[in-house]
Amino acid sequence: MHLIGTKWKPLILFHLLEGALRSGILQKKIPGISNKMFTQTVRELEKDGLISRKIFPVVPPRVEYKLSTRGKSLEKILRSLDSWGANDCQN
Repeated sequence: MHLIGTKWKPLILFHLLEGALRSGILQKKIPGISNKMFTQTVRELEKDGLISRKIFPVVPPRVEYKLSTRGKSLEKILRSLDSWGANDCQN
């Protein structure tokens, strides 16, 4: 739970299940997250080995995030949480 037990980490990981996303696009998929919190969260996820970051040498800088192998191992858990949340909202 230490690795994914915050408000934003599961959301970021869930959106990365479908593939790599540019930083700005990923952040837009998570309403309510501030720039500071987004940056802090992706840095923690990268430090914990759940996501990887690729920096493209262009101007302006382009950053892309994707799940690492360790992050992909959480897919079943993340999809179960999503399913549970969808069912809970219907009740």
